[in-house]
Amino acid sequence: MKRVLAVILLLSGGMYTPRGLAQVSGDVLGSHNMSLSGTGPVKGALDPCLYCHVPHSGVQNTSSTLWSQTLSQQTYQTYTSTTLHNTTQQPMLGADSSLCLSCHDGTVAVGQTQPFGTIRTTGNMYPADVFGNNLQGSHPFSMKLPLVDAPDLVPSLVTSHTTADPLKQVKLINNNVECTSCHTPHNQFVDLVSKNFLLRDSSNGQLCLACHEPNQRTVNGQSNPLAQWLGSIHATAGNGISNAPVLGNYPTVARNACLSCHMPHNSVAGARLLRGPVPSVPNMDASTQNCITCHNGGSNISPAIANVYAEFAKISHPYPSGVNTHDTAEPALLNNNRHATCVDCHSPHASMAVSSFSSTLPPTIRPSQAGAIGISASDGTTVLTPAVNQFETCLRCHGTSAGKQTLTVFGYAPNRTLTGSDPLNLIPQMSSTATSSHPVMHDRSSVLPQPSLLSFMLNLDGRTQGRAMGIRIYCSDCHNSDDNREFGGTGPNGPHGSKWTHLLERRYEFSQAPAPGQLITNLFPNPDLSVNGPYALCGKCHDLQNQIMNNTSWNQHALHINAGFTCSTCHTAHGMGASTSNITGERLINFDLNVVAPNGATPVSYNRTTNSCSLVCHGTAHASSGTVSTVTHRAVVRR
Repeated sequence: MKRVLAVILLLSGGMYTPRGLAQVSGDVLGSHNMSLSGTGPVKGALDPCLYCHVPHSGVQNTSSTLWSQTLSQQTYQTYTSTTLHNTTQQPMLGADSSLCLSCHDGTVAVGQTQPFGTIRTTGNMYPADVFGNNLQGSHPFSMKLPLVDAPDLVPSLVTSHTTADPLKQVKLINNNVECTSCHTPHNQFVDLVSKNFLLRDSSNGQLCLACHEPNQRTVNGQSNPLAQWLGSIHATAGNGISNAPVLGNYPTVARNACLSCHMPHNSVAGARLLRGPVPSVPNMDASTQNCITCHNGGSNISPAIANVYAEFAKISHPYPSGVNTHDTAEPALLNNNRHATCVDCHSPHASMAVSSFSSTLPPTIRPSQAGAIGISASDGTTVLTPAVNQFETCLRCHGTSAGKQTLTVFGYAPNRTLTGSDPLNLIPQMSSTATSSHPVMHDRSSVLPQPSLLSFMLNLDGRTQGRAMGIRIYCSDCHNSDDNREFGGTGPNGPHGSKWTHLLERRYEFSQAPAPGQLITNLFPNPDLSVNGPYALCGKCHDLQNQIMNNTSWNQHALHINAGFTCSTCHTAHGMGASTSNITGERLINFDLNVVAPNGATPVSYNRTTNSCSLVCHGTAHASSGTVSTVTHRAVVRR
């Protein structure tokens, strides 16, 4: 019998360990040693090799493995996704994957052999090793041939049917992907950390990178979503992980690499094999759940990183749930499926740590958003892969998208005198053709003087200097977490969530009235110009005390602010995408028609030359001549 077993081991690959890899003495079969003296969870009376192999005959319709275990006749639900270029099919009976599934789909009892009958065994397989007939949560295999090229695959898979593994251990089987492309059933300990019968050491994503291309590649006009991986934070971070992946358990994020986010087997997310937290978070999409495995302020990762998940408890971007779930293949311009999951603004394969907020200046995209896709401001439809400027990622929703909404959760929405055809489209409001706008999509005006502008933005404390005031600003200079790190807080940077309305970084109040022209109900007289007051956001960049209140920009600023009016009554925040003879659009002047009303037959207007308005506001009528009079509003008596 010893001689027969030796022949079997030679035929099947036996105890072979790839050259250059660490070797383990003793029982290298590990869990596959199901003999009575073996170390597997299932034990029976046969010698270990005979559970799978038989010296003569074997199960028909198999390869040259002299197979012993009864093959499963199960029909499987194979892996599918909207981004998979190849098509999976039922594994061929007797092919390598079919042999593995004869035990691992759990429908045929271990030890149900053809030559020896059913062998009585004790114990059970580990639950993580039983896949059932639903293989949608396992890496795709048994592809329809020939393989189809894709930008995220190494070219040699199609050209020469070889992988990029420098050790040549990871391989195609008959030009296809099978279980044995990654696993060897005869040595559990090739990888001494991930003891999962891997063909080679899989730390730092080496097993995955044998087939998946980490560099820039374009195929049929599609760009590689894995480009920039090698320099990304997820490929280089030395943070420790305590919540080990099912396949992996390496000590750091960098060494776990792909396995930090993906599960090769038994992923409950299905498409793209996302990992997700344990336990899962209800009513949250798979992509967001995957990210909060580490970005939730918990002890899963050390040193700890910023708690993005906590920001969702505030006023936050609406992450996908229900009918508006995210899909990787969805259009970049989110028209009918508007949502904001982490991967809408960040690329997990390219994102890098922000080491210094002053090293990347607006409008250039920050390292944390490297690789993210965007929409061009030139036409509002051209897809940029990747986005170059931060605002281009915002334009996926806040440009020409038909899915824009005014939601009450974000707070009061002013009704501007001039709005253009789409009042929520920020492109005409902020582009270089706008009459005036905050300098996000174009440089700051060199024509109109801005005496109130500070030399440095103020930090969250309202006193110390932050980033120098340049010729551009970011969207996130206004829409930002209220505790962000860039301006002195301890929380994550970016518009994840804020305690202030409209995802604003600081307090910004909107004057409101029961009807246009009537008395404003939320005046702020004797104004608090500190970081705690109603003008805090504007005070980040504008010198309220020394300039605005001294009327250096306009001779009536102090009068209106001392009376308690807010900036929103007269100014729009983003820009002027339209203008008329009544409202030229200079200085962002665009009155809120919920607060002001026409002065009789004269429409709401502003004359910059004379610095005069024609309107009724807070019970006061302003005429273009500069005269001011009180208006008495009669109460309507309902009978």
